Amino acid sequence: MKLSHAAYLGFAVALLLGCDSSGEAELRDWMAQERAQAQPHVTPLTEPKQFQPQQYAVQGELEPFSPQRLTQALRRDSAQVASNAALIAPELARRKEPLEAYPLDAMAMVGSLMKAGKPTALLKVDNLLYQVGIGEYLGPNYGRITQITETAIQLREIVQDATGDWIERMASLELQEGVTK
Repeated sequence: MKLSHAAYLGFAVALLLGCDSSGEAELRDWMAQERAQAQPHVTPLTEPKQFQPQQYAVQGELEPFSPQRLTQALRRDSAQVASNAALIAPELARRKEPLEAYPLDAMAMVGSLMKAGKPTALLKVDNLLYQVGIGEYLGPNYGRITQITETAIQLREIVQDATGDWIERMASLELQEGVTK
């Protein structure tokens, strides 16, 4: 059954006639009444406290902005910078070892053994097996092996902190059983 355009037009007119505007007038009256009755409630602000200035009266101590205090701080900082430079200087002068080209998370400790009475760890890197001993270097952060146990390798790394100073930190590689990388 096909309906003609006239039938569609008749349905649309019937729908529009069914919607009257009497409900709209009621809504407008209610909105006007609510606006007239609405009273904003504002809490008053409290009086600010009276500021009482106090005199700086510390006898016998250095003032925080004195030249003496600044000199002490500069000496302390220069001594720390010198010790930090002494920490990294030997590392920059030596020749890099092959395993320093790989990050620690790309290495897996797969075993350990005693070789000539010295502990030796077995590392798997890029599907190759390496033997490393105490004093050798690993990773990009000047990591030097300080201890080898049956289950871990302990390293001392030299890294820069947030202020740019060189500091020492400890890192470790744990034994990973069943590594199939």
